[in-house]
Amino acid sequence: MGKKDKKKGAGAAKTAAKTEKKAANKLKKELAAKGEEEVESLLAKRTAEAVEAGLVEEEVAMPSRRSAFSLTPHPDKDQLILFGGEFFNGSKTTVFNDLYFYNIKHNRWTCLTTSQAPPPRSGHQAVAVSQGGGQLWVYGGEFTSPTQSQFHHFKDLWVFHLADKRWQKITAAGGPSPRSGHRMVCARKQLLVFGGFRDNGRAYTYFNDVHVFSLQDYTWTQVKPSGTAPCPRSGCQMGALTEGVVVVSGGYSRRPLKKDVDQGITHTDMFTLTFEKEGWRWQSVKQGGMIPSARSGLALSQPPLGEKVYLFGGVFDQNEDEEELEGQFYNDLYQLDLKKRIWHTVSLAGKKDGGGEKKKRRRKKEGEDGEEEVEEQMERMTVDVECSGEENRAGGAELVNSDGIFTVTVGPAPQTTASVDKKVSEEAFVPSPRMNAGLAVKKGILYLYGGMYEVDDRQLTLGDFYCLDLGKLDEWKTLIPPEDESEMEWIESDDEDSEEESDDEDSEEESDNDDEDEDMDTD
Repeated sequence: MGKKDKKKGAGAAKTAAKTEKKAANKLKKELAAKGEEEVESLLAKRTAEAVEAGLVEEEVAMPSRRSAFSLTPHPDKDQLILFGGEFFNGSKTTVFNDLYFYNIKHNRWTCLTTSQAPPPRSGHQAVAVSQGGGQLWVYGGEFTSPTQSQFHHFKDLWVFHLADKRWQKITAAGGPSPRSGHRMVCARKQLLVFGGFRDNGRAYTYFNDVHVFSLQDYTWTQVKPSGTAPCPRSGCQMGALTEGVVVVSGGYSRRPLKKDVDQGITHTDMFTLTFEKEGWRWQSVKQGGMIPSARSGLALSQPPLGEKVYLFGGVFDQNEDEEELEGQFYNDLYQLDLKKRIWHTVSLAGKKDGGGEKKKRRRKKEGEDGEEEVEEQMERMTVDVECSGEENRAGGAELVNSDGIFTVTVGPAPQTTASVDKKVSEEAFVPSPRMNAGLAVKKGILYLYGGMYEVDDRQLTLGDFYCLDLGKLDEWKTLIPPEDESEMEWIESDDEDSEEESDDEDSEEESDNDDEDEDMDTD
């Protein structure tokens, strides 16, 4: 029986290797037709260009338009730090690794280029700390090739020494696997990384593992918290309290329904990760207040040592059919009390029209990345997939179906507190709806930059910039005005890739490679 099992396993491994090699050969042909190099060559060229440029510091009018970047408050100075991100013009994707500093007092942007820097990336995470003269820590993310044919996920950890203006790559073993869309916070003098996903274009994986990096001895440790962990997900909301409590809310994941068809899942649950004498522990918790409608792609920022986080915008995707999604974009602002796990809509002066402006956009299915009326909330019936067979106590959802592995539940209508949050004035200016923007709080001022939204089949990337005084809460102030929608760069691409590869060619490739035992490493 053992020999039989071994033979079966060896055959499965050989089949998987052949399938991988066949897919790689097909990709090479597609890249050749598009005139694009392999992703490793593209990254090597970008690194060589940075080394040749050396250290350059120059004042600029503003960063270029982008989404999925990091916007981080400087730990000691009145500055914001912007790193990375991506831009898509309908035909080509550009991924950045430039580093910008925004001087709040002088309303001035500076771009800093160094000879050694992390490769271009988006969907990464960044945290700034005061130790060592000030440090910006960056982990993970992904690089997308210009034609979006290739994806490379990173597992590297970098630190930018703010006083010396230099990057340093940290070569500590035992860190998380390559990923993007994860979350990272600083807790108990450690960087804590949770979740994320990895997608190489042929298969995807979502994560719910927890890793901590010591800022004192520069070592990685994977922790195995007790309790019931959140399901694997990316793009969740996460904040940390000083006593070592981390709050995780929401997120996004996918699961296969049938061949070449996936279902996107927007999670609405909440968990705490607490450090105790016995170690870390997960716990599902109930959330209250003005809970946001189901959405992903929210921008989030937590003031230093604060018990509250701020969240802006986001998008909710509805499947119209198997090929298209309709995206509903938001521009409402929320505050989450991490200690009490209570949501509040952040009110500007006067009357609010309810739920923030919502724009419905038709969107083609991708590989992934305010207060509402009860009737509208229930109409959208958020499907939340839990990793246990129990009721979703975190959101009060009722059980619909369970197969022992997944529990499909219908998300609840927003819960409200006895004291309803104030309304936003119809006259108060609010930035337009968006997802994957940058949000940062510095000295009681909330800053919002960039992001992306969609108009029909166009994915328009933003470069506008705003601030809001959290003490006054009057209205958003425009620092960089938005571009006119009609003037934004967008190239209609004739994406008629030759998917009609003949069966004869495939059969010939398979025959040529039958006796080869190479293993592919896509990372």
